[in-house]
Amino acid sequence: MRLYLASTSPARLALLRAAGIEPVLINPDVDEARVVAETEAAAGTPLAPRELVLLLARAKAEAAASALLARAKAEAAASALLTEPLNGLLLGGDSVFVLDGVIYGKPHTAEAARERWERQRGRTGTLYSGHWLIELTAGVPSSAVGAVAVAEVTFADDLDDAELDAYIATGEPLYVAGAFTIDSLGAPFIMSIVGDPSTVVGLSLPTLRRLVRGLGHEWPTLWNRPGALEL
Repeated sequence: MRLYLASTSPARLALLRAAGIEPVLINPDVDEARVVAETEAAAGTPLAPRELVLLLARAKAEAAASALLARAKAEAAASALLTEPLNGLLLGGDSVFVLDGVIYGKPHTAEAARERWERQRGRTGTLYSGHWLIELTAGVPSSAVGAVAVAEVTFADDLDDAELDAYIATGEPLYVAGAFTIDSLGAPFIMSIVGDPSTVVGLSLPTLRRLVRGLGHEWPTLWNRPGALEL
């Protein structure tokens, strides 16, 4: 069973590879701000964290599915040859971090990352990770399921300014939800996690497994890396 990943996140890719899956990567190319603004305008109210990550996960998955089918049609027309049918599962994901009721995505700047860390060190916040899984049959979405995973993250209370400055200077926290990681340089600054740790990476493997089974497939059918096939 082929898995398509609608994401450019190195962390999600590494997580799947460690779990024995080599996905086909697709850039979803979604204007997240526009999707959220239009949805909130239609609803007349701000989106809750669960609603937000599921909305964007779905938008990314659906955009990637459309791009994948368009690309396959163009390649088939150009070569005038029959191509392999696009069958498999396509995953879209999104994550946000919530502290004191405020939703935080990627900080993008060192100043924003510093401000967030000054608020969150020594405290506990919540990471929400949305998943939307589409089954493709001959390139056309035939069914889909979605879910949100949640994890509570507690940060070190003895993180000093020198460590924080050094961490921000690496650039890592600028491009991840909540301005931290647990699978790279930020890991030593995390004291504890309540919930599935892979949720904090941006893709909950147990949640994805449940979604895969919900579409009628078994998790081991996704294993396609040599280490997994040797089990």
